[in-house]
Amino acid sequence: MISLLQRVRQASVSIAGKETGRIGKGLLVFLCAERNDTEKEADLLLERILNYRIFPDASGKMNLSVTAIDGELLIVPQFTLAADTRSGTRPSFTPAAPPDVGRKLFSYFVNKAAMKHPGVQTGQFGADMQVSLVNDGPVTFWLDTSPKKHQPHQK
Repeated sequence: MISLLQRVRQASVSIAGKETGRIGKGLLVFLCAERNDTEKEADLLLERILNYRIFPDASGKMNLSVTAIDGELLIVPQFTLAADTRSGTRPSFTPAAPPDVGRKLFSYFVNKAAMKHPGVQTGQFGADMQVSLVNDGPVTFWLDTSPKKHQPHQK
């Protein structure tokens, strides 16, 4: 699975003009399942996210996790993270998990996150969402736990 983490002061997600999730200080997590991903990759990614030390300690060093600061999580599905952009002018989404698998893994991830961490909000799988955020830093990281990296296209 892939995630794009953004350390935020606040973030929200809306669908059709209605806010469906809002957090204060914490992480905006854009989440994508790729082909061949399983619950194992979801579990690994969740543990990394909850323990990833990207918040400043008393001396200003990135040394604290979202768990350590009692931060919140806004988890937003975003299959476009799996896009293959190596050629042409239109991305290919072949590396992304099929929608039924992506939906299942997104739900699994969100449920596990809510069991392990308070303050979890979400977007909606398959919806056209508008995301607003105040990036803190800015601090943005790409995490990937997929079992197999994409191979270059063969001609």
